[in-house]
Amino acid sequence: MATPPSQPSFFPDEWPDGLTYLANFIHEDEAKRLVREIDAAPWRRDLKRRVQHYGYRYDYKARQARREDYLGSLPDLFQHLAERLTSEGQFQAVPDQVIINEYQPGQGISAHIDCLPCFGETIASLSLLSACVMRFASQKSARKMDLLLQPDSLLVMAGEARHEWTHAIAARKTDIVEGQKDGYCRRPEVPTNATHFADISADEIRELSFAVSNMTNRRKRDAARYCAIKT
Repeated sequence: MATPPSQPSFFPDEWPDGLTYLANFIHEDEAKRLVREIDAAPWRRDLKRRVQHYGYRYDYKARQARREDYLGSLPDLFQHLAERLTSEGQFQAVPDQVIINEYQPGQGISAHIDCLPCFGETIASLSLLSACVMRFASQKSARKMDLLLQPDSLLVMAGEARHEWTHAIAARKTDIVEGQKDGYCRRPEVPTNATHFADISADEIRELSFAVSNMTNRRKRDAARYCAIKT
């Protein structure tokens, strides 16, 4: 198990291997620029929640992105973050696909593991606007874990956390965390015996998920096969 840095008491003491949480990954000014750029762009309504796709359009029904779904290079702000994620060792190849999810109060998503062939070995999720709680559940045991995601934080899932643990968001309007009721953003329930509640205005969330597309992964596999044949 991987042990996180010092966190408030509602953070678990031990995390699944491959799960990384980085608070204040971006500065407030950068977060504001990202929100402005996101909100100025058109939204898709493929799902109950609004989404934006960059790099490749992901087909939720077919669970894949195809060559003909290429949307062009990432916007500069996203490309800068993708290169930073790679230079800091979170990815081996520069992410070329970004999906932005908007979660309004009362919206959520059921427990799932992001499509492994579609998005490769690593998923990085950047939280904007509001804090919320995500629930992780092991597929090999009854173990569950709740993690509070603060605005401007980065969550990285790789290895065991990527392959063996589901993550989910409860469809409700508030989370109760350490004695305060947090306006629901987009991550699920947290157990608490708190008796004091502080009301925080519910707000929507923008979540940027970075991944290396299956197009890039396929090119790498084809290159490896070619090299093997040549040698």
